Amino acid sequence: MATLIAPTHHSPQQDAEALRKAVKGWGTDEEAVIAILGRRNVSQRQQIRKAYEELYSEDLIKRLESELSGHFEKAMYRWILEPEERYCLLANVAMKNCNKDFHVIVEIGCVLQPHELLAVRRAYHNRYKHSLGEHVASHTNGYFGQLLVGLVSSYRYGGDEINERLAKTEADILHEFVKEKKGNREEVIRILTTRSKTQLVATFNRYREEHGTSISKNEASDEFHKAVNVAIRCIYDHKKYYEKLLRNAMKRIGSDEDGITRVFVTRAEKDLKHIKDLYYKKNSVHLEDAISKEISGDYKRLLLTLLGK
Repeated sequence: MATLIAPTHHSPQQDAEALRKAVKGWGTDEEAVIAILGRRNVSQRQQIRKAYEELYSEDLIKRLESELSGHFEKAMYRWILEPEERYCLLANVAMKNCNKDFHVIVEIGCVLQPHELLAVRRAYHNRYKHSLGEHVASHTNGYFGQLLVGLVSSYRYGGDEINERLAKTEADILHEFVKEKKGNREEVIRILTTRSKTQLVATFNRYREEHGTSISKNEASDEFHKAVNVAIRCIYDHKKYYEKLLRNAMKRIGSDEDGITRVFVTRAEKDLKHIKDLYYKKNSVHLEDAISKEISGDYKRLLLTLLGK
């Protein structure tokens, strides 16, 4: 369930005029910006962008970039974008430091539905004049690169059909790799990049039945193992993955604002409510309270608004 509850009726022109008033002159009324854009769904935000440009011959995003700053500006910028635009930006930024931020690429390849990933690839090609797979390949190498390219280039079957015999066979292949640290890496890449999510979940469940432990509970020794682990967790249950991401982000000395922003702006209109509930179940602390404790200023106000506050 989404945490964002947008108004049923709104006027893009009135919102655009209110935003103009908020950013015009000395100083910016950040609370007004949050109150409007933080409570509009993706369709409404695009209508506001269009109305603002028609009224003032100015790109709203560029105006906000010049008026806002810090983590608040970055979060608002990502929030305003259409989903495929947003994922293009996230992927492109992550590739500039791929050895550290490879998990962003894996998330895009494993969390999105097939049609969503296809839309991101099209948007990426239009925006950067190169394919997403080409850019990932140019920033990675070896089996690690093959896995990431395969994940963002796949078009998985989206149905519910399961082959139980195949699940058993491939669970054994994954066990040899994950637990015994041996086996054919190309086979692991083939399994994770070509099978449907439904088939993979059946394989992961079979892994648990056969070997008495969850496939996601394993230690990663190198970047390839780490990428495999992230892919498995995102495919198996991305809500649990994102809950842990938030938990770890706020445990650090100095919060991981990029990770927090990514979860909030990509999931607020999808399943942030479920992630929030999981967070409370795991930590006995409401996500709103954790954000209020660790984050401050306009950035905090935007995050709380996206949580439905």
